[in-house]
Amino acid sequence: MSNFPKNTFCSCLVIILLMFSCKEKKENVANASKEVMRESSKVSFKKDDANKKIDIKIDGELFTSYVFDGKTPKPILYPLITKSGKTVTRGFPYEPRPNERVDHPHHVGLWLNYGDINGFDFWNNSYVIPEKEKLKYGTIFHEEIIESDDDSGILKIKASWRSPIGELDMLEEVTEFKFSEEGDTRIIDRSTTLTALIDPVTFKDNKEGMLGVRVARELELPTEKPAIYTDSEGNVTEVKAINNEGISGNYFSSEGLTGNDVWGTRNKWVKLEGDFDGEIVSITILDNDKNVGFPTYWHARDYGLFAANPLGQEIFSEGKEVLNFKLRKGESTTFNYRILIHNGSELSEEVLNQSFIDFNH
Repeated sequence: MSNFPKNTFCSCLVIILLMFSCKEKKENVANASKEVMRESSKVSFKKDDANKKIDIKIDGELFTSYVFDGKTPKPILYPLITKSGKTVTRGFPYEPRPNERVDHPHHVGLWLNYGDINGFDFWNNSYVIPEKEKLKYGTIFHEEIIESDDDSGILKIKASWRSPIGELDMLEEVTEFKFSEEGDTRIIDRSTTLTALIDPVTFKDNKEGMLGVRVARELELPTEKPAIYTDSEGNVTEVKAINNEGISGNYFSSEGLTGNDVWGTRNKWVKLEGDFDGEIVSITILDNDKNVGFPTYWHARDYGLFAANPLGQEIFSEGKEVLNFKLRKGESTTFNYRILIHNGSELSEEVLNQSFIDFNH
């Protein structure tokens, strides 16, 4: 040490101290950034008893509401709002907006139900069904909030799927929603367990199902032609062609399909993406390999119905496959889906494939 120059030793010591100081500052900045991200993605629930809903907010801004007010014959999530503040769900019939389609009044927000359970149609039920026809349609009744936890972002509910005849409960539903946010992507993980209360409960193959969302006009696919659709009861709805200005939605699937080619095909995930008032916005639904009928068929229409239907196999396969899924009394099945609400950029195939892997494992 006596031969080592004193000035050199001091310089080295100063450099080492500076290095440690810089490292500590970087770690503090990184930790602070993580803390800011955690705080900015804080989920909170606010119960509104008067309006029979629970508002779900992220960093104080409304993301969606769990609505069980009986205006629709099923609980729904409505509206769905991007981080940038764009409402990606259709307003009608709750809050109609200019230039919207007003077809299919049972398409409201984000929901889960089915078109043929022991012969009863849960999917097409709405306020427009004449009283004399009501005995053909089932209703889902919200029963209770099981859990509401801001820290985990989890909302857990219980509901009953009820027959119109004798008001018989056919299925018990327990659904856990987990709400979160990563960057510019808001996320809903939905896990719905259905338990048969009678013997049997049969889900006859039907195109009307199962996890659905009706999107805002801006995310519809441009189309020049009116179309006529019928439900399982033969009721006719005409979807009129309207002005396509500002309409740029398109479907993209995990198997490389786009547009109307997605309808009636099996895919692990499907993205609906478009330019929404100058900003790229998308809704992606991801299937889960534990679900019955995986990979699901897609009931995805150009007029704004975007749905995953794992149970309608005979219809989508044109008779090549038949499922007619059945539960005996006391048996259960669980449907798991992830919904991504993204804004500000295109979500690439690579990103969505990785999200699918993360969700499934």
